[in-house]
Amino acid sequence: MTPKKIHEVGNFADYVDRLASDISDDIGGDVTHFVDFGSGQNYLGRALASASYNKQIVAVEGREHNIAGAREFDIMARLTERPKVMRNKKLYMQQLNSTVPEDQLNKKALKQLATPPKVNDEYVADFRSLRELQTIYKPEDGKGFIRYIDSRLESGDLADVVTQLRDSLSEENQEPKDLRLMAISIHSCGNLSHHGIRSLILNPQVQAIAIVGCCYNLMTERLGPPTYKLPYMRPSLQALNGRIIRESSRHDPHGFPMSDRLCNYKDMGIRQNITARMMACQAPQNWTEAESDNFFTRHFYRAVLQKIFLDRGVITKVHHDGEKPSPAEEEAEDNANSNSNSNSTSTDSPFNSSTKPVIIGSLRKSCYKSFTSYVKGAIAKLTTHDDYHEQHCAVIQEKMGGITDEEIARYEQDYLPRKRELSSVWSLMAFSAVVIEALIVTDRWLFLRQHADVRKCWVEAVFDYQQSPRNLVVVGVKKRPES
Repeated sequence: MTPKKIHEVGNFADYVDRLASDISDDIGGDVTHFVDFGSGQNYLGRALASASYNKQIVAVEGREHNIAGAREFDIMARLTERPKVMRNKKLYMQQLNSTVPEDQLNKKALKQLATPPKVNDEYVADFRSLRELQTIYKPEDGKGFIRYIDSRLESGDLADVVTQLRDSLSEENQEPKDLRLMAISIHSCGNLSHHGIRSLILNPQVQAIAIVGCCYNLMTERLGPPTYKLPYMRPSLQALNGRIIRESSRHDPHGFPMSDRLCNYKDMGIRQNITARMMACQAPQNWTEAESDNFFTRHFYRAVLQKIFLDRGVITKVHHDGEKPSPAEEEAEDNANSNSNSNSTSTDSPFNSSTKPVIIGSLRKSCYKSFTSYVKGAIAKLTTHDDYHEQHCAVIQEKMGGITDEEIARYEQDYLPRKRELSSVWSLMAFSAVVIEALIVTDRWLFLRQHADVRKCWVEAVFDYQQSPRNLVVVGVKKRPES
């Protein structure tokens, strides 16, 4: 684990252990199982299952390779073991050698292939590799235990998880008792945090939650379609390469805001566009000079690429007053784009015009080594990625396929003087991070407060901000069940 992950897992495991002990009287007994939402490599669950915590963990993860990797770490932590396989070593080596081309084998291997070992006709060879052998988990009294459930959570309803847990307990000859679950998570991304919080309301077995969120930019929007511009200042245009299902029809009930208070605030509700949610992920207090430069460079590259899209006809400019600018105004606007001191007309005011969004998302690290690499990496993704409709891929390929390195370099040179301007604006925006994150976390707290069966709820910091800035845990505890 990285130093950051060690800090998070160590502090949160201790916090969850103390919290479970403190609330046992409130919920009518000890927490029987801890459900880790999006457990990933299960660092948190493994820590809680180990001495001295010895907790019963239900690790819910939707990616099989993460579960496989977590099981390998469980073996290293001695929480489980692989079955021991007794086999004929010579026969096993011959089987391995048979899968290798003969020209790549040494003399010893060729000799082994030529003289197969004699074995009993009734002998059944086991040629599975170590990684193919299923790990053995044996529950023991007084010791922690991990159960993995392969499930991609789309809501806070844990009915399927609870059913699988009960089945697992029955198979282990443990009498399925009254389950008192606590939902936990370190840095569950986007809506997964919402699912964890809602699980307290939707499942009678869940008695408490402790959820640390992150990746606020991945949250969806409950009050309308995805917004790329300030929703009260100008229209929200749909992305050129939006998902195949039109995003304009989406009002995701799992998105932000969760609480009735923010949904109904001044009748319109409170919304956050993608830029605001992305700002909530920042920690400008922790930025170093190098990190700042990388951050601003990425946004500079993206801004110039948008200009290239506009010039080459991939996207168009929309004037919100409905008036099409005259050729003279268009020329003046183009001049203003390359000269920040030029006077803009009312028609080309930034509050009167927008360009259609284009979703690029993350690129490989190598794409950020130069602007040319960035442009080519973005084009490659936009024309080949499965998430994008073939029609949009074809348009981008037609408009952008012939761009040369010289053209790309010329755009970078022309707009490089404005990078400082962009950096200043992004710096001012980034300082809103704590305000936006506070609003998101307050919304989650208000959601718990509005439900009568929640006895108490609160938010507090569990990590050192310098080491892990997404450090706010949302805690909720149900009222004690009536006997």
